[in-house]
Amino acid sequence: MQKVRKGVITVAGLGTRFLPATKAMPKEMLPVLDKPVVQYIVEEMVASGITEIIFVTSSQKRSIEDHFDRDKDFEEYLTKKGKLDRIKPLIDLSKKVRFFYTRQSEPLGNGHALLCAKEFIGDEPFVFSDGDSIIDSKVPVVKQLLKVFYQEQASIIGVQKITDKEAMTKYGNVYAKVTKDKRLYRISDFVEKPHIEKVSPDGLIVGGMRYVLTKDIWAILESQKTGRDGEIWLADAANVLAHKKKFMAYEYEGLYFDTGNKLALLKTAIHFAKKDPEIKDQIEELLVN
Repeated sequence: MQKVRKGVITVAGLGTRFLPATKAMPKEMLPVLDKPVVQYIVEEMVASGITEIIFVTSSQKRSIEDHFDRDKDFEEYLTKKGKLDRIKPLIDLSKKVRFFYTRQSEPLGNGHALLCAKEFIGDEPFVFSDGDSIIDSKVPVVKQLLKVFYQEQASIIGVQKITDKEAMTKYGNVYAKVTKDKRLYRISDFVEKPHIEKVSPDGLIVGGMRYVLTKDIWAILESQKTGRDGEIWLADAANVLAHKKKFMAYEYEGLYFDTGNKLALLKTAIHFAKKDPEIKDQIEELLVN
């Protein structure tokens, strides 16, 4: 199996849940402390060995390109002020990965967005993530998935296991048979937001959209019929692929944060604030009061 070196991050959504803030700012650029949401995802990919990342954007997302681009004049200004250390992690990140951009002309679903990156990816296996989810883990989740991907030689998705059936109806569910490795499953079906009486018996949900995919997904996406809301969804294509070829699910180690609404973003910020040595004591005091 080829070494996985490319990643796709879809950031074309409109972010209507955060209006009016997202009228001029992409939702993926909303800050969690001092970093935008999407930077956490890029850092996870780079820490997992990904060296090229393509963003699937829309016309409102130019600030994402600006964020990951080098600004030598601004860096020189910060150097003179003795403040370059404030963006040095971002500078170091930009030296480890090459960024590319393409646009999704219409909001036609994440499967359609992924197809926009096909020419860039070609026949190589690749990593895929949305631009909303942050996963806090000792070992980057993408790295965890890649390890299993190389072992199994098959597409794989990261999953979480939960017991709250009502909560499960809000996520994509994975139906699968466990292997000798109790964290590893072979998938039989994907179902997006099933009714409560039909949720996954194993409690497996797609928590944080992290895939490692092979070229097999392209032909399926290209022929995929529209699904929910008249759009093309990766979950539907993944379901077709799971019926044709081995498709694995791995219960990753890590804490998943969905930043797609106001409360979720606030919870994410509080979590990382409590880990920040400079402000954790003040945050704890604030929460107590």
